[in-house]
Amino acid sequence: MSTPADSAPPARPTIAWIGLGIMGSPMSENLLKAGYQVTGYTLEQEKLDRLAAAGGTVAGSIAEAVRDADVVITMVPASPQVEAIAYGPEGILAHARPGTLLIDMSSITPRTSVDLAKNARDKGVRVLDAPVSGGEAGAVEAVLSIMVGGEQADFDAALPLFQALGKTIVLCGPHGSGQTVKAANQLIVAVNIQACAEAVVFLEKSGVDLRAALDVLGGGLAGSTVLARKKDNFLDRDFRPGFRIDLHHKDMGIVTDAARTVGAALPVGAVVAQLVASLRAQGDGGLDHSALLRAVERLSGSQV
Repeated sequence: MSTPADSAPPARPTIAWIGLGIMGSPMSENLLKAGYQVTGYTLEQEKLDRLAAAGGTVAGSIAEAVRDADVVITMVPASPQVEAIAYGPEGILAHARPGTLLIDMSSITPRTSVDLAKNARDKGVRVLDAPVSGGEAGAVEAVLSIMVGGEQADFDAALPLFQALGKTIVLCGPHGSGQTVKAANQLIVAVNIQACAEAVVFLEKSGVDLRAALDVLGGGLAGSTVLARKKDNFLDRDFRPGFRIDLHHKDMGIVTDAARTVGAALPVGAVVAQLVASLRAQGDGGLDHSALLRAVERLSGSQV
């Protein structure tokens, strides 16, 4: 006959979270809300204070955060930061226990993810690349799309964690596949924002009620998640960062380079990549990517 201990659910894995930025902070908090124990490390004290206020544990170093963790999740800006926190005597691989599952949710190059998985395997650490789409709002609302690369067994083990963070969760293939799909995602998003921005300027210069126009466009074939999420940014010229131009510039570099490697032509993507780079060069890199509207306004002779 079973005892209460026999029927108890398995203990939740302990989580180390590295990188508590615009996305990382709300995502780690959603794991806390789901009942996970989260120990976090980042460079900004105010972010550590926020984690502590939400019920998490603050670590003083990467080593301290990961040494007793079952799962390590990283969410940092780009490949150089992933390499900085993963490698070296103070890095994750030097201090994580064999058998630890390392889930990198940053948006980086597919090659960086493949190399990380190979190097981690030598240390007995399992790896998934699991970048996300949905922006800050999706992170806060736990409705992110999560595209994953890695082994099926590791994906299955991580699925309950992913379900606390997102709604659309798909294993896309072997290591690096999640990053490849994320690159395609960023291509689509950038082109979509650019098209919306051009439409906004066209509508305003034509004297149309912009709010009414965007409402009706959103209900037809021109509707998209981008238009729904960014409509108020366009209407209010509110470009506080949910996803910064600087980061989208980095992502357009990833997709452009990856496409060149596999021989895929991206004619429209290449133009939008240059428009993103131009906006960044004009000092708008810290703004939300909906600020592509500002670039269209400049080209159209509007006061910005």
